[in-house]
Amino acid sequence: MREIIKRSLSIGCCRRWLCRITTIVFVCMLLVPHPALADTKPPKDWGLAIGVRTASVPFKADVDHVNDIVPLMYYHGERFNLHGLSSWFKLLPKKHWEINALARFRFLDFPEEIQEEYDGNALDYGVQLKYIPMPDLDVDLEFMIDQRGKYHIASYTNYQYETGRWTFLPFGTIRWKSADFNNLYYGLDIDTPGSGFDAKIGSDVRFHVWRNLHLIGRGAAGVLDSNTANSDVIDSQFQGEFFFGIGFFSDPGQEPPPRLTSDAYLRLGHGWATPSSLQEIITFQSVPDEENNQLTSLFYGHPLADELFGVPFSIYLTPGLVRHHKSDVQDPSFEYVLAMKLYYTFNWPIAWRFGCGEGLSYASEITYIEAEDMKDKGYTPSNLMNYLDLSLDLNLGELLRAKSLEDLWLGYYIHHRSGMFETSSLFGNIKGGSNYNCVYLQYHF
Repeated sequence: MREIIKRSLSIGCCRRWLCRITTIVFVCMLLVPHPALADTKPPKDWGLAIGVRTASVPFKADVDHVNDIVPLMYYHGERFNLHGLSSWFKLLPKKHWEINALARFRFLDFPEEIQEEYDGNALDYGVQLKYIPMPDLDVDLEFMIDQRGKYHIASYTNYQYETGRWTFLPFGTIRWKSADFNNLYYGLDIDTPGSGFDAKIGSDVRFHVWRNLHLIGRGAAGVLDSNTANSDVIDSQFQGEFFFGIGFFSDPGQEPPPRLTSDAYLRLGHGWATPSSLQEIITFQSVPDEENNQLTSLFYGHPLADELFGVPFSIYLTPGLVRHHKSDVQDPSFEYVLAMKLYYTFNWPIAWRFGCGEGLSYASEITYIEAEDMKDKGYTPSNLMNYLDLSLDLNLGELLRAKSLEDLWLGYYIHHRSGMFETSSLFGNIKGGSNYNCVYLQYHF
């Protein structure tokens, strides 16, 4: 069955150009400056979390479930919002209704043996009409298309209820799927169930442990329409989904300051590829790339908070644009990053900072250094990968004793993409990736 499914899925994979364009549109929606990102007021809510997702597989397969380690980001501003794997921008916000541009990654929950061939996820994007009859209740109607050109329409109802340390977000959804959508994702282009409906109910849960520390979870159950459930490749009409994780969020017990002391920044960097692992780089055993592949990056840092657990950490939402330069072994390409980054400043004897960032990276083309690493390990590369940003910098104003340079920092950072050790279908169930040693200038304003 594996070979039949792989051949059928190649129909969708041949539209890689559409996948790239739509993902670039999604990331550009995150990067485009707008008044919400220019505001120095703390956001309503922010957070970074990671956890384990388990979902049943509705298809006929040897294994009846899939597991994923999933990183999640949260940011709720006046116009721009991130919530887990969803992102939306309020195009027309009103008191009781909104029109939003929406993008969301969707798990496919295919059998594990074909996850690598099909990345294990899809990107949906479109328009959301939101009705808000009361502050904690909203009803959404979404018109969505994915990167393979498949349409679906869904209606969501979401409610938020808080009691003590617990926050519950029960939800329900009904979705209509076009014939092309249903034939691919539930017929695998082997059977043709045609258009259909499915429904899901469940709840997200958040428990406030202490200060910024939270536990998060989700439980949901879905059902397919009977026609789809009778498809030759479907084994079960019902599907369950569970998630449990740990997160760091804005402290609900602390009143946010009217204005943050951390300033926004722009960071311009240049880096050189290395075949060395992250561990080898950290232990000063890095070796240069024989092909001398290089990148140039530009990151914007939007301040979120001035402390974490009462310790003076500066926390930022940081989108980035990366240019991978042409070399003898690769064509030029772009990489798009969205991450959250934490800085800790110390004096020795001038101001230094450690930085650690975590997020998502999408590469329009697989770079040579990454392709070689995957080939050695026998994996198919994934455009979407986990992103790490480890940095150390110093204040040039204090170093040169020039007050005019006190907002300028000189530093080094590791640009790291990886598949999280085969633990996530979101990144193609692969391990390995790429590393770059980079230098940068960072200006705060």
